[in-house]
Amino acid sequence: MDRFQYSREFDEKYAYEGKDLGAVCTPQRTDFGLWAPFADKVELCLYEDGGREAKITRRLDMEKAEQGVWRQCLEGDYHGFYYDYRIWTDGEFLRTADPYAVGCGCNGYRSMAVDLERTNPEGFEKDRAPVQPVENIIYELHIKDFSYDPDSGVPLAYRGKYKAFTVQTGKPAGNGEYPTCVAYLKELGITHVHLLPFFDYGWLDEEGDEEQFNWGYDPVNYNVPEGSYATDVHDGTVRIRECKEMIQALHRAGIRVVMDVVYNHTQDADSWLERTAPGYYCRRLEDGTLSNGSACGSDLAIGRRMVDNYIVNSVMYWAREYHLDGFRFDLMGLMTVELMNRIRGEMDQAFGKGEKLLYGEPWRAAESPMEEETRAALKENIRYLDEGIAVFCDDTRDVIKGHVFYEEVPGFVNGGQGLEEKVLQAVTGWCGKSSGQGEFRPKSCAQIVNYVSAHDNFTLWDKLVLSLHGPGADFATLYKDVLSANKLAALIYFTCQGNLFLQAGEEFGRTKLGDENSYRSHPGINMLRWRQTIEYKELVDYYKGLIRLRKHQPGLCDKRAEAAGRVLEKSVLSPGVVIYHMDNRPQEQPGMPAGNSKCTPKELFVIYNASDSAAEIKLPQGVWSVLADGQRADYGSGAGSEVCGETSGKPGGESGSEAAMIREGQIFVPACSGMILGIA
Repeated sequence: MDRFQYSREFDEKYAYEGKDLGAVCTPQRTDFGLWAPFADKVELCLYEDGGREAKITRRLDMEKAEQGVWRQCLEGDYHGFYYDYRIWTDGEFLRTADPYAVGCGCNGYRSMAVDLERTNPEGFEKDRAPVQPVENIIYELHIKDFSYDPDSGVPLAYRGKYKAFTVQTGKPAGNGEYPTCVAYLKELGITHVHLLPFFDYGWLDEEGDEEQFNWGYDPVNYNVPEGSYATDVHDGTVRIRECKEMIQALHRAGIRVVMDVVYNHTQDADSWLERTAPGYYCRRLEDGTLSNGSACGSDLAIGRRMVDNYIVNSVMYWAREYHLDGFRFDLMGLMTVELMNRIRGEMDQAFGKGEKLLYGEPWRAAESPMEEETRAALKENIRYLDEGIAVFCDDTRDVIKGHVFYEEVPGFVNGGQGLEEKVLQAVTGWCGKSSGQGEFRPKSCAQIVNYVSAHDNFTLWDKLVLSLHGPGADFATLYKDVLSANKLAALIYFTCQGNLFLQAGEEFGRTKLGDENSYRSHPGINMLRWRQTIEYKELVDYYKGLIRLRKHQPGLCDKRAEAAGRVLEKSVLSPGVVIYHMDNRPQEQPGMPAGNSKCTPKELFVIYNASDSAAEIKLPQGVWSVLADGQRADYGSGAGSEVCGETSGKPGGESGSEAAMIREGQIFVPACSGMILGIA
């Protein structure tokens, strides 16, 4: 590694632009291709099985071909055979699995030749994504969290596995009937499931017990599904088939699937990539030490041609082979604007403009050197990213609930002071505000992902508990205060322009018992507790109502650069109280809710009252209806097919609101609550 010094000239000479590396397997033949530009000789080794102790059954010399690529062709059917390589340099060899492999054995130690057509579940060739939704409402899930709880009702053999998603609804333990699993997701109304990384990752032993847990941000084999989620960890085809079954089942339920991907680093520097081309794939500082912008000590050298080619080909492979509908990029700030825009362009060309959802974290753990003539895909560089690439908006997150790392630092809904103007900037996705060079300037709210909780850091419920009361508070008081703050937080980010994202279980008070970094904690800490969907039914129903309501509001769903101009008025009325007035009429554009003159308000009036006392608000002239308040969301919507309000003068909508009262153009909004009103 120390001898290699990267240069652009090296890429010009050796970068290979083909897409046929790895093992291309058919019933008639398998073609092996490996990029190993520094090798003197490469041997292909075949094994009797995929285990670490498996014996070599055959060893063949590979032929040196173009631009550092080595090739070998085996006639006949090699589907299911395991293999790896010996790379010889200066009389010594280094064993490596195939970084381009699409299959592997247990724990990813050996690669596997796979005829992918034979891994398709029945009907998979006809599998299609659900129709593009009018709004992106993304639900972040970990595969094991989803069904590990016995109350999920999933059969024991499927719990924590891909197969759990094929169970439309479980039979919960104990008394009572309530939907779980995919049936629950359908009823909730989300449009996308965002799955934490499920390519093959390290640290966790796939043969180990079920009490192991890992979020999955330790990538080993980028193009192979993780084996611990399969019902058989030893047969490398099972993980592929069952992963496809999971995606197929979600599509049948009308839900699109986003894959969380980690292309910024490998599990460690001694990766299959580095073994094939030592010194090339890992980013290094001037003194030769490894860059640590990922806090993992193994940053990938994004900006080099073969690194970029590898990532683009990998993303496109998952989209094509597994029918994935979007990708979330971990620590996107370690990637380059140029690479992200290239991925966006290739996705649009292959599948249609905007068909695949792309978003990521616009930050990194520490500084990391970039290749010359590249620009980091950081938050301050959002204006250079394609408008079809969105970023997590930590500004919105932190202004609503408070500092992400310090539980005692509050946000707007839990006692923070002087945040009113920032809340109003969040309403329009931080678009249209004045900012200097280098500050956060999105092109439109299409580039914004609004959220208040994710797998990282405290759950929203835990954050509110700790910031409002601290440990040891009286449960009844705590529950009432935290429930109100949670509802207000949800109402705020559901009425901000942009894309919507929530952590699984946020809608039923998910807790990790104060564990803010549960990446390897016991699955009992991380799992979704399905009985809480009943215990916190009031909160679940509130989120369901917000989701239904959001989908029918053109002014909130509008992603155009001009969308911020829909806000006719916004102002701070007093400490903790802000309002805005919005034009909600439909616009003639693809994907926008068409609206209904009888049911979709022409204007919206939104109030956030985070103060500790009721607020009396003067409404604009007209007859207004309450669509949501601190008690319920989506008044008068019935089954959710329409959003209709009643006339003013009544408390609320169809069923009435105990919390809101309109009198002579004035509305009273209780403390720590919000309100959405519409006018026909």
